[in-house]
Amino acid sequence: MIDCIFCKIINRELPASIIHEDDQVIAFMDIQPVNPGHILVVPKVHREFIAELDEDLTSRMFNVAAKINLAIRKSDIRSEGINYFLADGEAAGQEVFHTHLHIFPRFRNDGFGLRFNENYKSLPEREELDKICGTIRSLLE
Repeated sequence: MIDCIFCKIINRELPASIIHEDDQVIAFMDIQPVNPGHILVVPKVHREFIAELDEDLTSRMFNVAAKINLAIRKSDIRSEGINYFLADGEAAGQEVFHTHLHIFPRFRNDGFGLRFNENYKSLPEREELDKICGTIRSLLE
């Protein structure tokens, strides 16, 4: 993709602080970090949504993320926990339309968080959960 910032990083048209690279994925520092140590794991093939990746590539992204998680925990980077975040589509908060997995260290009162609506605490009826479950399960490949 000619205008994709991640494709430009992969092709070395833009600079990046690269943590890991292999034939399938690249991982580099986020230039707008939630906290120090915020890293992106990006497939080298341009795909907008994670469902467009094959299972092996999706697995590779998460395997690399797990190794980076361990490295962060071993480091002196402030981290009481680690978040993985993957926004899949604009409504989910995706801003760069090339699949990417965020890994970022977390600590108490770091200022980051998810905001839930007022209905979050209300529990749906089991029948509703079963209906949604059945719909999704029937479409699994």
